[in-house]
Amino acid sequence: MAAFSYNTAAELFPAAIRKKKRAGFAYRRFDTAAAAVQFAIEELPADSLNGAYLQVEEARFDQSGIRSLYESQDFPLERRVRAEEPATDDADADAA
Repeated sequence: MAAFSYNTAAELFPAAIRKKKRAGFAYRRFDTAAAAVQFAIEELPADSLNGAYLQVEEARFDQSGIRSLYESQDFPLERRVRAEEPATDDADADAA
């Protein structure tokens, strides 16, 4: 695979869901692929990411491709914990 540029503009397309009027998010264009990947992994609900795809120039990435880009050691942005997965501290739980 050729080197991937996280600085290239990217488009994120929702899954084509026929039974629902909405896919959970609308088409979005991002200035950088890094921002698009981060949004897809950190902000989208899992059911919205399933079936969505990322278009970067002529390359298209499905859910697993987007996840691979996010998990790559070349990913340039700081990764955050998803809102649905708050970090827990066992010491706080013991004190309660």
